[in-house]
Amino acid sequence: MRSTTTLMKNWQFTGPDGKTVTVDLPHTWNNIDGQDGGNDYWRGSCTYKTSFAAPAFDPAAQQVWLQFEGVGDSAKVSLNGTEIANHDGGFSTFRVDITALLKEQNELTVIADNSKNDFVYPQKADFTFYGGLYRGVNLISVPGTHFDLDYFGGPGIKVTPKPTEDGGATFEIESWVTNGEEAYTVMYSIEDCYGNEVASGVRPCDSTKVTLYVPDAQLWSMDEPNLYTVIARLQRRNESYDDLYVNVGVRSYTVTPDGGFSINGVPTPLRGVSRHQDRLYKGNALSIDDHYEDAQMIKEVGANTIRLAHYQHSQDFYNACDSIGFAVWAEIPFISVFKPGEDAHAHCRREMTELIVQNYNHPSIMFWGISNEILIGGISQELVERHHDLQKLCKELDPTRSTTIAHVSHTPTDGPMHHITDLESYNHYFGWYGGKIEDNGPWLDKFHAEHPDICLGVSEYGCEGIINWHSSTPQCKDYTEEYQAVYHEYMAQAFEDRPWIWASHVWNMFDFGCAARNEGGVAGRNNKGLVTIDRKTRKDSFYLYQAYWTKDPMVHINGRRYAQRAGETTEVKVYSNQDCVTLYLNGKEVGIQQAHRVFHFTVALAEGFNTLLAVAGSAKDSITLEKVEKEPACYTLPEFNERQEGVANWFKQMGSLDLESPMEFPEGYYTIKDSMAELAKNEEAFAIVAKAVKLVTNFDLKPGQGMWSMMSGMSPEHMSGMISTDLLGDKFLPSLNAQLIKIKK
Repeated sequence: MRSTTTLMKNWQFTGPDGKTVTVDLPHTWNNIDGQDGGNDYWRGSCTYKTSFAAPAFDPAAQQVWLQFEGVGDSAKVSLNGTEIANHDGGFSTFRVDITALLKEQNELTVIADNSKNDFVYPQKADFTFYGGLYRGVNLISVPGTHFDLDYFGGPGIKVTPKPTEDGGATFEIESWVTNGEEAYTVMYSIEDCYGNEVASGVRPCDSTKVTLYVPDAQLWSMDEPNLYTVIARLQRRNESYDDLYVNVGVRSYTVTPDGGFSINGVPTPLRGVSRHQDRLYKGNALSIDDHYEDAQMIKEVGANTIRLAHYQHSQDFYNACDSIGFAVWAEIPFISVFKPGEDAHAHCRREMTELIVQNYNHPSIMFWGISNEILIGGISQELVERHHDLQKLCKELDPTRSTTIAHVSHTPTDGPMHHITDLESYNHYFGWYGGKIEDNGPWLDKFHAEHPDICLGVSEYGCEGIINWHSSTPQCKDYTEEYQAVYHEYMAQAFEDRPWIWASHVWNMFDFGCAARNEGGVAGRNNKGLVTIDRKTRKDSFYLYQAYWTKDPMVHINGRRYAQRAGETTEVKVYSNQDCVTLYLNGKEVGIQQAHRVFHFTVALAEGFNTLLAVAGSAKDSITLEKVEKEPACYTLPEFNERQEGVANWFKQMGSLDLESPMEFPEGYYTIKDSMAELAKNEEAFAIVAKAVKLVTNFDLKPGQGMWSMMSGMSPEHMSGMISTDLLGDKFLPSLNAQLIKIKK
């Protein structure tokens, strides 16, 4: 019978400093420097070694396989001095047969490498590329005849449940047997969530495909994630040789341009979040408890969908999604910058194949994502053709699920990148990087009207919210928790008003590591999460979505970290999923309001400390505020005031320029149409652009440093989608062009 031995303890790790220490798995060497800013986290090769005794087995009748669940980003594996495997791609499972090399005592060496390269995706992205043995390593012992372990890291069995019109379900099952003989048969059994057998069947091992019927099927949905267990048992002469167990769900879904998403015939707009696999001081080396805690917290906010950015996640997390109930968008790291050539595309195809083969049976997964913001580096005919090829591959491997894509905001609304995948989504940050918050709704309506045949979603939207910064007059790019809340108030309502948006995903559920970033006073992280990277603090925006998405009565008073307030009165904002909220100040009723999700109260605080209590149905929440003469300076990000002054000076220097006239793009001169890399060739031109980027994005743009890898191929014109008119006005881009066209190439 199959048995598994974990190899998680007592690895000898030789790190970047050349020193060898003992570590346990999961492990990454970038858990600190990958989250502290500077974009100087170490990327290269490190070595892991461990010794293990061979499991008891008969080499003539059994096999032993070595399984890696994820090695960032490339792995070279040796056993007892012999190289046995190379694997490129840091997010998927791979295995190797080690039977012939096993000794009584064995030495296993793994060289993990997260160096920059030319063909392994991701190439460039807005997150840290952690290196290490950050998931499990196992020995799997099986009989010589066993369910397949060699096909792209897959489970060796494929199950496709389908509901039937009579209330039952068919289970199309296929398994693959290695070294099978005529005497072997495969026994299938289906058990319900209580362990009762509800169907069974037997097939010869060389023709394992079968369809079994289950009457009165319990459907899987995000509200009721009912799971069946399919057991495949390899048998010969009254003896079982190998067993497989896989959890599956019976469900159907549709997506239409006007109706949005429906599951099991019930219209159910998908509203949720995106998730990266990292935590403070852990990097991506997460435990099973970490994964389940994340899933539970996402359920707590009320989400029914998760976009798993931007790579294959742990099987532990997919299992959590199956059992807790989410509609999952799973994707490969084909992101940001396209790498031409056959080698890069072959690797991309392999990552997609591994993603689908390894995860086909998960009922939570409903969408395969083929790329993310890939036009950041420009478009080409080859890029378009590669997308068509990936779409074809997805349908060959899995015709049952929908494919999708996440367009960068400036992707033209007409062009060859549309109508490739079944569904489409845009990453929009109007109100943070570009435009105003109020631009979001009209853009969606316009796209929907002009493209009535496209199922449209919003795959990313969000803004930074840092719990240190607070304001009674929040503004774009002030990084306050209050502005993040205002932003999401608009967005949550915009999506509620547009159920035809098939899915929306907040960027992000959790703050996450991005070594290249340094903004808002927090280096090394993207701080757009609804929850802090350490999972300790739920920001006010978390509760805004809870008010929109949950059913159990809830109420939340905003601004508990904005604890010291000045002025005769102060605004107290309350979120609730109830229709009526009563607010009390120091035990006395302030007022009763009826509203939809967001309640505004104006309160005159007493001197010193004040207690506020909000009551909404059976739900209650309270906070303490102190009235002070002057609010603490530590509530305001110093850089925000400096940037406001810089913007004012910018336009003052523009002086007599006519910014009302059409922009010109004279040949032989720099313009906003030139890439950052091209502009960097001229010191004067680049200095102007770097100053503009700092004012707009708060990024320090320097060739080879920080966000350069992401932005070098972009032009200021393309980056105009990152210019917030809330902060700069609509004349900023013309003023930048007016300066550049004075400089000769």
